[in-house]
Amino acid sequence: MMSTPSVERDAEIAELLVGAVDLHCHSGPAAMPRILDHHEALLDCAAAGFRALLYKDHFYLGVAHAAILEKLFPELGVKLFSGIALNNASGGINPHAVDHALAIGARIVWLPTLSAANHIDQMLGHASTFPKTARKMLDAIPLRATDANGQVSDATKQVLDLVAEADAILAGGHLDAAELIKVFEEAKRRGVNRLLVNHPGYLIGCTDDDIRALVGIGAYIEHSICMWIGGKARFTAADMLHMIEVAGVDRTILSSDLGQQNAPRPLEGFRGMVRMLLDQQVSKPDLRKLVATNAATLLGLEPAAGSGGQTATA
Repeated sequence: MMSTPSVERDAEIAELLVGAVDLHCHSGPAAMPRILDHHEALLDCAAAGFRALLYKDHFYLGVAHAAILEKLFPELGVKLFSGIALNNASGGINPHAVDHALAIGARIVWLPTLSAANHIDQMLGHASTFPKTARKMLDAIPLRATDANGQVSDATKQVLDLVAEADAILAGGHLDAAELIKVFEEAKRRGVNRLLVNHPGYLIGCTDDDIRALVGIGAYIEHSICMWIGGKARFTAADMLHMIEVAGVDRTILSSDLGQQNAPRPLEGFRGMVRMLLDQQVSKPDLRKLVATNAATLLGLEPAAGSGGQTATA
C-alpha cells in the first residue's frame, strides 16, 4: 500500500528524533503540577530513540533522580542529566550548593529563575502567564547576580569559578538580557566554556543584537518548544525562523520546556516542532543540529555515529 503524505512525514519526524537531546524537561515530582514524572519522561524518550534527557526543577537538585533512573534502566540507552537552579530553595546564588551539586554530577547550573528579580518584576500583574505551584509557597526573595553597584557579585564569581572548574554548563535562567550579558562576559573571562541562554524571547527581553552579543561570547541560544507548540503557544513559525537566523543554526538548541499541565508531553512537543520546521523547508541536516547535535556538544557527549565527526567540546 502506498504511504500517505502524512505517514511519510511522521516517518521523517521519527527518523530525525533518533538521537535527539532534550535539555529542558519539566517532569515531576515537583511543587508545580506535572503531567508526567521523570520515569515516564525517560520511557517516552527511549521509545523515540532519544540520546539524552536533562531534568529541570526550579526548587531542587535533580541529579540523584537522574543517576538512579539511568542505573535502573540501562537497557533504555538514554543518558540522564540534571542540575541545580539557584533560587531561594537552594539558598539563592549559593556557592556551597553549587559545589555540592557539581560534586555529585550536576551537568548544569541555572542562574535564578523563579527567584530572579527580573522574573518577579515581569510577573507583577501577569501571574497567570507562568505555571503556579500546587499550593502557595513562601514569597520569593528577589535575587540578582550583580551587586548594588551593578557589578557581578562575589558570590556569583565564586559560582562561575566552580562551574568553570567542573566544565559544567552555566544557564542564564531568568536574568534580564543586560544582567545576563554582564554575567556571561565575566563567566567567559573566568573560564566557563559552556554557556546556555534560556528562552531569550520570553522574560529575558533579548533583542536581536543581544542574541548576537551572547553568541559572540560563546553562548548557545535555547528556544523552548512549549512557546510554539500547544494551546499556550506565543510565537509563530516565522518567529522561529528569524531567531534561528539571528543566532545561527550552529548556536541554536531546541528543548521542550514541557511537562506542565494543559500542555503536550515533551516528546509530542518535539514532534510538533520538527513537523513545523519541515513544513518551513528547514533542511534535515539543520534540524539534526537543532534537536540533537548542538545539545549533545554542549553536554560534552562524544560525537554520535554518523554525526560527521563534530567534536564534543563547546
